[in-house]
Amino acid sequence: MSNFRIAPSILSADFARLGEEVRNVVSAGADIIHFDVMDNHYVPNLTIGPMVCQAIRPHVDVPIDVHLMVKPVDRIIPDFAKAGANIITFHPEASEHVDRSLQLIRDHGCKAGLVFNPGTPLHYLDHVMDKIDMILIMSVNPGFGGQSFIPEALKKIALARRKIDESGRDIMLEVDGGIKIDNIAAAAAAGADTFVAGSAIFGQPDYKAVIDAMRANLAKV
Repeated sequence: MSNFRIAPSILSADFARLGEEVRNVVSAGADIIHFDVMDNHYVPNLTIGPMVCQAIRPHVDVPIDVHLMVKPVDRIIPDFAKAGANIITFHPEASEHVDRSLQLIRDHGCKAGLVFNPGTPLHYLDHVMDKIDMILIMSVNPGFGGQSFIPEALKKIALARRKIDESGRDIMLEVDGGIKIDNIAAAAAAGADTFVAGSAIFGQPDYKAVIDAMRANLAKV
């Protein structure tokens, strides 16, 4: 698999100069901007909303991948679609009607996906694969950046890859949490094709050096 995508998470960027940060990380080779939305309800942290998405949209041409860690989800989906999101994912536990939420995202012109916490089983996918464009496997518990990768996530990535292959559909398989230069290849070998990295990229002075090193390790898979 050679179509790997690097998706830096702006949760770890310098918010005082966010437009510059997203421009710089895309110039350094990022394929997607990952946008973490937390509500201090579904997860114990509070981050950013549609206004920030709208603010950075003119600064980049790459897709903006909005990860909703909020409950409920349906109210806010149209706002992010209008703000310029290209992909919107949410946690199945946060929606009373998963199929309806996925369809709502697609009705607003965005790609739709489900996010699975470390302890969440994949069975939510069983009857909605026709509405799925992305599966996001969390390799940390959601809520904070800078956490360590949970190795058990590799088994779940492999299981999700089998489900995608069996479906015959073109579905992105993203992994988020503790992804670094030294473990990105293991996630790819398990079946992931899209890699969220926050502090591993934004915490270093040379974004391009980090992204190039990640791609070099991915090339060995």
